[in-house]
Amino acid sequence: DFLSVINPESLVIKQGFAEPSLKDAVAGKAFQFEREGYFCLDSRHSTAEKPVFNRTVGLRDTWAKVGE
Repeated sequence: DFLSVINPESLVIKQGFAEPSLKDAVAGKAFQFEREGYFCLDSRHSTAEKPVFNRTVGLRDTWAKVGE
């Protein structure tokens, strides 16, 4: 069962604000969310009222290295 090896902490649901143009987002196109990473629209779970974006690439945290 592949679900037994998935990190239970991998699902993070956040609420936020976005540019109005994202209401026209289509599945398969990537968007950069400032200081967060790159995201794609989830075609399975999104609705017009509640769009769902999945992070595909996170950004490196260079500030963590500065503190070391």
